[in-house]
Amino acid sequence: MSDRPVGQGFSDLVGVEPQEGDDGSVRLGLLAEERHLNPAGTVHGGVIATLIDVAMGRAAESQMDDDQVPATIELKTNYLEPGRTGRVVATAHVRKRGRHVIVVEAEVHQEDTGEVIALAIGTYAPV
Repeated sequence: MSDRPVGQGFSDLVGVEPQEGDDGSVRLGLLAEERHLNPAGTVHGGVIATLIDVAMGRAAESQMDDDQVPATIELKTNYLEPGRTGRVVATAHVRKRGRHVIVVEAEVHQEDTGEVIALAIGTYAPV
């Protein structure tokens, strides 16, 4: 896996925390605060989608050559429950590594309760 930091730019702005993981799997999170909430008082879907995309991208990147980075081709997210303030964690793992694309699955849960708040699948290409 690349030695690049998990953040950089937008991820840092949102508050994505450093990752844990091994080849093909990643676990990372963020501390959801007031700034992450939508008008309904729950974690904004875009924050959850960002967390998912970063986690899945890092899992895909672990299956690539050192000079490659993942480009998101497709990302589908099912929001199951509203996210709340507190630590929100995404786990992602490579489901299938093909010749040209990598398919990755992810789950996001509320750390204090373990409640799953989103499921996702994405397709990434090495560039």
